[in-house]
Amino acid sequence: MSRILTGIQSTGTPHLGNILGAIIPAIEMSNKEGNESFLFIADLHSLTQIKNKEELKHNTYSVAATWLAFGLNPKKTIFYRQSDVPECTELAWYISCFFPYQRLKLAHSFKDKSSRLQDVNAGLFIYPILMAADILLYNANYVPVGRDQLQHLEITRDIASRINSKIGDTLVVPEAIIQKNTMSIPGTDGEKMSKSKNNTINVLDSKNEIKKIINKKIITDDTPLEKPKNPDTSTVYKLYSLLASKEDSKIMHNKLKVGNYGWGHAKKDLLNIIDLKFSKEREKYLYYMNNLHELDDVLLKGANKARKIAKETNLKLRNKLGY
Repeated sequence: MSRILTGIQSTGTPHLGNILGAIIPAIEMSNKEGNESFLFIADLHSLTQIKNKEELKHNTYSVAATWLAFGLNPKKTIFYRQSDVPECTELAWYISCFFPYQRLKLAHSFKDKSSRLQDVNAGLFIYPILMAADILLYNANYVPVGRDQLQHLEITRDIASRINSKIGDTLVVPEAIIQKNTMSIPGTDGEKMSKSKNNTINVLDSKNEIKKIINKKIITDDTPLEKPKNPDTSTVYKLYSLLASKEDSKIMHNKLKVGNYGWGHAKKDLLNIIDLKFSKEREKYLYYMNNLHELDDVLLKGANKARKIAKETNLKLRNKLGY
């Protein structure tokens, strides 16, 4: 039995990059025989950015609704809110006492903002420690990550190895799973899709809202309608090919290369494939967002399951530390 763990921060409704790069692959792995999955909403991590109660609560529900809308089965997975498992922050303190301060200064989460120290809170600095606690608390064997999180997983592995070498085998040293085919989903500007870059597409929005984003934000060149275009450098085509069938992707590819098919046509086809592909998920998402008590029920049941394992991990560590 392989134990897999992954989480998504509650900094807003998951965008297309989150869905293709993390949510769908995690759900697919959770449905495979022999896998035991822990899928969670990292709302404690979100506190490094969001301090508004209502915003944080709304985002947490939105992320939970998205997981369920895309097919997460809470009967087959342990699905929970990070903040409902206080053992996580307890473990974070224990393991922080084993890890060098200088190593944390090299973490991307801190280093990328170290030139603006006035914007860095202590929570952001110790972000990798809390992430390590998320993983080590449940003895996870595998953690799906993108390249930007790979360093943090290496920190987790280092922490577990350090502790095991000092007090004996106590924590599982996890391994990374990198989803190569969905490594980087392009945003509206052609760069990696990211909330921080404001280049996201929320496929759970209304068709009109998605249309505005596609038409106004996706960058295209000024090649005339009748002229051939290069689909391989087109953000519109790249996004379309991630969602459409191979046959339909090939059709758009040929239309762009031949000409008499403009960027307006391509954007319309992208809008239609998004609307068609995610219509059922959008309906389920709206249902859960209008029935928050159901989300609370699912999350609290998952947290109760998670806490049983979390308490065992901390008790084992406490005993070895002399508490």
